[in-house]
Amino acid sequence: MSSPPPFDPPMTDEQVQLAGNLSDSDLLKIDRQLLKNSAVQYRKSARVIGATMMDIQKEYPGVPDVFYSTRLINLVEQNRLEAQGDLRRMRYSEVRLAK
Repeated sequence: MSSPPPFDPPMTDEQVQLAGNLSDSDLLKIDRQLLKNSAVQYRKSARVIGATMMDIQKEYPGVPDVFYSTRLINLVEQNRLEAQGDLRRMRYSEVRLAK
């Protein structure tokens, strides 16, 4: 029996500081882009995060994928996205727009 995949790594102190400098409007923009890259059918969380990072990387350089993953979790908690799998493992979870 194989062991489950590891959780995504935590952010470094530098990454936490960078993410902490994001304003409420920055977070709103990131969330909107995550929703825009989601669909009515399930997509891998890593795909949604990767597409979002590509779309807005110039505005938020250095913000790690793990931070975007926390924003996905937040959107699920707000019932704006639905998820399956463990969102702490972005390669092994999926999200879709909430119905």
